[in-house]
Amino acid sequence: MVLEQERVIAVSAPAHAAGVRVGMRRGGALMLAPGLLLHERAPPREEEALHAVAMALLQFTPLVAEGEEATLLIDIGASLRLFGGVRALCRQVEASMRALGFSAVLSCAPTARGAWLLARGGGGRVLGMDSLVRRLDRLPCGLLPPARPYLDWLEGIGCLTLGELRGLPRPGLQRRCGAALLAMLDGAHGRSVELFEWIAAPASFRAKLELFDRVEQADALLFGAHRLLQQMTGWLCARQFAVERVSLLLEHERGRVARPPTAIELVLAEPTWRDEHLLRLLRERLAKLALEAPVIGLCLEALQVQPMAPPSESLFPEPGGSKEDRARLFELLVARLGPDNVLQAAPQADYRPEQANAWVSVQQKIRPADARAQLPPDLPSLPRPGWLMAKPIALLMRDHRPFYGSPLRIMSSGERIEAGWWSQTQTRDYFIAEGSDHAHYWLYRERISGADGLAEPRWFLHGLFA
Repeated sequence: MVLEQERVIAVSAPAHAAGVRVGMRRGGALMLAPGLLLHERAPPREEEALHAVAMALLQFTPLVAEGEEATLLIDIGASLRLFGGVRALCRQVEASMRALGFSAVLSCAPTARGAWLLARGGGGRVLGMDSLVRRLDRLPCGLLPPARPYLDWLEGIGCLTLGELRGLPRPGLQRRCGAALLAMLDGAHGRSVELFEWIAAPASFRAKLELFDRVEQADALLFGAHRLLQQMTGWLCARQFAVERVSLLLEHERGRVARPPTAIELVLAEPTWRDEHLLRLLRERLAKLALEAPVIGLCLEALQVQPMAPPSESLFPEPGGSKEDRARLFELLVARLGPDNVLQAAPQADYRPEQANAWVSVQQKIRPADARAQLPPDLPSLPRPGWLMAKPIALLMRDHRPFYGSPLRIMSSGERIEAGWWSQTQTRDYFIAEGSDHAHYWLYRERISGADGLAEPRWFLHGLFA
């Protein structure tokens, strides 16, 4: 139950069943239901909640305006086809409200004021103007805020509905009740142009959430994180951005036992502007996190963004085979296994095969073209094995031929590789050889020079061809 100036302004269903009504004083409400939980109205918290809902609604349309009495008006005319029609859009808006932890009454109408009045009257969807007029004419006059000071006079003359109010002489009604009443009535019925000041998304995103209690289990923070992700999704869509790095700060208790926030940072391989994938990553990270202190608040920040680039659709798309799908899989594996356990190959500018590649985290951005640019442009395209040994295997020599399970017959001309002049100098001649089982091997022979010229060169197995 919510109080303002010692009077009840909002009642829960159990309190209403006990007889508590809006307008009662604190003492009377407690007499009817002694176990009630009383909360004083907090306008700053209401403004924060309304702003959070407005940010989340920006994912459905960039035209969001604040209405009277803690309401939000959104223009969805240009979004209906994108979201699959009015019903599908309303379902998604309701799901977003539930994720934020709020309940809402939704209404749709050709005019914003008409939808506002329908929502105040219990909700509903009206698509035609004639149907809207019939629905509005049955609503009570008390739904119009400018008409409430004059309800006794209107009731005295027998004017109880909006239809009867529209039937009164306009000049006399304007002199008696003011121009604001007629302006809202005309706007609802489509007889005047409705002008609104649309909410603009800020240049950067940083949202905070205070928890109602001290949370000691990390996985219990997912609901609060989802609320913040909903707001960030709306902000990204409004600014036409996609996020690459996200930071979630878990704020701990203040005072003498204060400690710095615990930071959870998500680095995405592919930028995104949807919350489903980010929520999966956070679920994996929170499931592995052990809190060192209770959490009292959350703070979500978009650290790195870039302009949104929608993926191009191919003529015959392969389900699950797109670059974005693979990137989402890698990000999920990183969140579950850690960045040091999910690696990718990074080409290096080195002629030595064992030095031509390095394994780095998939979160690291690499550009293979940069490594190739350091090599000579006339480098011949010679065959390379599909499997490279971790360490070259020294081969036996039989009848002056290298032996690996069977004598190996050289099938190609030599390819000379000289590299590592500053450290670990290597001078090798590589050949493709074939065994008696017709398998192909990649061998190299060490080049002997100087005082060791009389020694017999050694052969090594370095790779296997598929």
